[in-house]
Amino acid sequence: MAGSERHYRINREILAPRMRLVDAKGGQLGIVSLEEALRLAEEANIDLVEVAPEASPPVCRLMDFGKFRYTQQKHEQAARRRVHKVVVKELKFHLKIAPNDYQVKRRMAERFLQKGDKVKLLVTFRGREADHAARGERLLENMVKDLAEMSAVEHRDNTEEKYRSITLTPRPKGKVQ
Repeated sequence: MAGSERHYRINREILAPRMRLVDAKGGQLGIVSLEEALRLAEEANIDLVEVAPEASPPVCRLMDFGKFRYTQQKHEQAARRRVHKVVVKELKFHLKIAPNDYQVKRRMAERFLQKGDKVKLLVTFRGREADHAARGERLLENMVKDLAEMSAVEHRDNTEEKYRSITLTPRPKGKVQ
């Protein structure tokens, strides 16, 4: 299933002649031979699983391996659900943006930052607007100032002639600078 899944040796796959044995309830049974451990597992109708092969002697446990693997998969699935994938949302402006449109873009950026996504603010220049790049940078700086409570500047791109951009990353909740 997943690449991080660990391979456990069970029953006859175990190579160690002697091992530290733990019963199904977590109690120590001491150091026993492989044959003795396999006999105990067969009597209890459960599996012998090598849980710590690097230990000296290796640690093996008596358990229902199918049930163990099922619970491990459920834990991994729950952990994957909790992870938020960071997405970069892009908001484009022009130099001649109306004040109302500016406020709409600001609110959209706030919403994206609150969700935990990064925001790339992009001012594009059409035609001779590129001669007024300083106005575009001022527009971006005003937006950065408006969003300063909830974000920090991650990257500035002023290398292209046709646009200027700033990437904002959300601040952890409660951290204001």
